[in-house]
Amino acid sequence: MSIKISSQFDAGAIDIVSATSAGAIELNIRKDTHAAITQWFYFRLQGARDEACSIRFLNAGSSAYPDGWIDYQAMASYDRVEWFRVPTSFDGQVMTINHTPEEDSVYYAYFEPYSWERHLEMLDRAQMSEQVRLLDLGSTVEGRDMNLLVIGDPAAAKKVWVIARQHPGETMAEWLVEGMLDALLDPADAFGRQLLKEAVFYVVPNMNPDGSVHGNLRTNAAGANLNREWNTPSMERSPEVFLVKQKMHETGCDLFLDVHGDEGLPYVFVAGSGALPSFTPAQAAQERQFAEDFKVASPDFQDVHGYPAAPYTDEVLTMGSPHITHAFGCLALTLELPFKDNANDPDAETGWDGARSARLGAAVLQPILRAIRRG
Repeated sequence: MSIKISSQFDAGAIDIVSATSAGAIELNIRKDTHAAITQWFYFRLQGARDEACSIRFLNAGSSAYPDGWIDYQAMASYDRVEWFRVPTSFDGQVMTINHTPEEDSVYYAYFEPYSWERHLEMLDRAQMSEQVRLLDLGSTVEGRDMNLLVIGDPAAAKKVWVIARQHPGETMAEWLVEGMLDALLDPADAFGRQLLKEAVFYVVPNMNPDGSVHGNLRTNAAGANLNREWNTPSMERSPEVFLVKQKMHETGCDLFLDVHGDEGLPYVFVAGSGALPSFTPAQAAQERQFAEDFKVASPDFQDVHGYPAAPYTDEVLTMGSPHITHAFGCLALTLELPFKDNANDPDAETGWDGARSARLGAAVLQPILRAIRRG
C-alpha cells in the first residue's frame, strides 16, 4: 500500500511538497485564508503502518511564530479522540516529526483539534438546561451561525462575558469553555450553583467559525485577525466581532475573559489592560487579585511568566480585553493557554491538551466568583 496524505476534512490544512515514501515526506504549512499567517497544520497519513516516518515541514522557519517550534512536540491520534505527543525537532528552518505509526491511519495536528461538530454538540447539550438560552447573533462572513449562550437570569446584577477562539487554531480555548460550561451547569458544582445565583454568563464558545472550519490559525474567512478588529469592526470584514460587541453594549459587562493559546510560552497566564492611559491602580489591583485567586483554584495557573509590559499604541484599543476595559471600566483579561506543555508540571505523554484545558475551565469559576463579589 502506498502512502497517502490528505486534509480535506474539518480544520484540515497542509500543502504536500513530496510524499514518495514514509521516510521522505516533505510538506509546507498552509497559509490562513486570505492571509500570510502559516502555523496551523492538521492532516491524515495512511499506508505507513510500522514504517519509520520522517515528516519534514520545509517552511517552519518562515512561519508566523518560528519560536513556537522550539521544544515543541506535535500531536497525533489514531481515532481523533485520544491524542498524544510524537518526537519532533526543529533546526531553525525545518521541523521534523519522526514517528512510526502503529495503525494504518494516523492524524497529526498542531494541537488537539476542536471540531465544528463538537462545537454544535456542546451548544445543543447546553441548551437542554433550564438555565440556558441559545441565541443567534447573526452570521459569519461565509454564513455560519454566530451563537451566544445566555446562562442564568439576564436580570442578575453581574454580567460575565467569556469568549474563545478569536484565533481559530487556538483550540485549547474552546476546550476550556467546554469544561467551564460543564462545571457551571453541574448541579453538584458549588461554584457553578453560586455563580448562577449572583451573575448571568454570556458565552461565545467560538468567535471564528469560518477560520475554525478552514483550518486557519489566526484569521477569519476575510483574512481578518479578529483580535485587532474591536475598535472599528464591520459587517463586511469582521461581523463576528461586530455582532458580539453590539450585544455586549446591550447587556453591559462586569467581567470579561477572552481565551487564547500562546505558541511560545509553556505556561498558563493572563494579560491585562495595563497599557491603557486610563488604567487605574484599582484596576491593576483587580488584575493581581484575580491572578492570586486563580493560583489557588488551579496550580496550572501562574503569574511569573507572561507578556512583558508594553507602551500604549493605537493598536491597543483594537484588541478585545483592553477595548472592553476602556469601554466598560471592568476587569477584562486575556487568558493564555500553551500549545506546548505546562513547564511547571509537564506531561511527557500528552503535553498540554484538551482535557487539561477543560479542567482549567472548571477551575476558573472560583476566581470569577471572587472577582464579581469584589467588583
